[in-house]
Amino acid sequence: MRALFFAFIALIIGIVAQSCISDDFTDSSAVRLRFSTDTVAFDTVFTDLGTPTARLKVFNPEKKSVNISSIRFKNPDSRFSMNVDGVSGTVFNDVEIRGGDSIFIFIECFIPENNDSKPFLTEDKIEFITNGTEQNVVVEAYGQNVTRLRNLKIDSDMTLTAERPYVVFDSLVVSRGATLTILPGAQVLFHDKASLTVEGTLKAVGEPGKMIDLRGDRLDNVLTDVAYDILSGQWRGIRITADSYDNELSYVDMRSTDNGLRIDSCGNTDRTKLLLHNSWLHNSKGCALESKYAKVDAYGCVFSEAADAAVALYGGVHEFNQCTFSNYYLFAIPANPILSLYHLFPLDALDHPENPNPLMRATFRNSIIYGMTTDINCGDLAESNVFLEYCLLKSAGSDDDNFRNCLWDTDPLFYTVRSDYYFNYRVQPDSPAIGAGNGAYLSSAVMTDMDGLTRNNPPTLGAYVFTPEPASRQLSGK
Repeated sequence: MRALFFAFIALIIGIVAQSCISDDFTDSSAVRLRFSTDTVAFDTVFTDLGTPTARLKVFNPEKKSVNISSIRFKNPDSRFSMNVDGVSGTVFNDVEIRGGDSIFIFIECFIPENNDSKPFLTEDKIEFITNGTEQNVVVEAYGQNVTRLRNLKIDSDMTLTAERPYVVFDSLVVSRGATLTILPGAQVLFHDKASLTVEGTLKAVGEPGKMIDLRGDRLDNVLTDVAYDILSGQWRGIRITADSYDNELSYVDMRSTDNGLRIDSCGNTDRTKLLLHNSWLHNSKGCALESKYAKVDAYGCVFSEAADAAVALYGGVHEFNQCTFSNYYLFAIPANPILSLYHLFPLDALDHPENPNPLMRATFRNSIIYGMTTDINCGDLAESNVFLEYCLLKSAGSDDDNFRNCLWDTDPLFYTVRSDYYFNYRVQPDSPAIGAGNGAYLSSAVMTDMDGLTRNNPPTLGAYVFTPEPASRQLSGK
């Protein structure tokens, strides 16, 4: 027993001694900390709003512990702040890291408003002093001044310019009799649950190279190198009410909504409810476009990425020319076919006698309807006034009186790669859609595409002119 007792004491002493040795601090000036990055870069930061939190990992590669005598920002009036060991500040002393261990530093930035209209750089350095040796990590952010619109009701004509972005909080309502004009290159960003309701008139008219942005206000990344743009449901979307007419969206990129662009039933197809031209509506938790019993025309547009149908039309009068309908929604299998059409057959009126609205009259020309789900909900359009002419379809079928000169069961070969979060609806050089359109349908509304390129005759099907090296337009990419 005595021998066992002394053996136990010797074991305890050995463990304590070993622990003490491993907790020794090195005082070598040759020690070099390692960092997860040499530059902590924030995405564009709105002035007067704090940033999301960035993380920096600081690693001690030595066997012994190190004492970082000072961690501080170089600029004593820094716009940045950090949190070390649960304490926020700008200067920290005697921070210990055990051998082979690491710590996290959490960094934020706050930039006050100034008079700049363009993004401006704010930068600093985090200085680490270890045994007299200095190491630095750069921190940088681009500040952006914005105009904030909070629960605004527009009672007289108003214009939004491209001078600086607008951030909409709560709701933006265009009252009856008022017109909201959005100029080329303008950015209208919507905060969580914000919406745009049009009781009057909306004229959002951009230009090639100066698209109008309608999107959520999160400009940071949800994953490394993957922007928040991949997430739908960041804002409510746009609703055009029953008494609103003569609206126009041209060269508009609208995305990341709950409900997309919704058009209330008016029952009047003698007046144009909405003209869509060279625009991209995409990434919605509902439909990208939903219209009920109205006159809506679209030229050179893309409708894509929706948890429901990309486009859902109920009755109404429509002309869709040189459009692309597709759906590679990221977060679920879409609930309905890409193009979903309702109230178009005589039986629809008989089955719903309480619905006085006339049946649908529509043409779809020189267009593509293709994606990861069913293309159209009506395989047989006989007895309807709906016609698809020179369209590329995912379905296997054959032409008849309503489907004319269509390409059936044909892959258009988009550049889209869903698994890489890359959405580009231009077609590749060996696409069967190239030159498959009918030049007789090249009206002035579709002579140029979203990129400002002139269509050939015969044209390529879909929204985009074919070019061997297409410009990149993507929802988000790696």
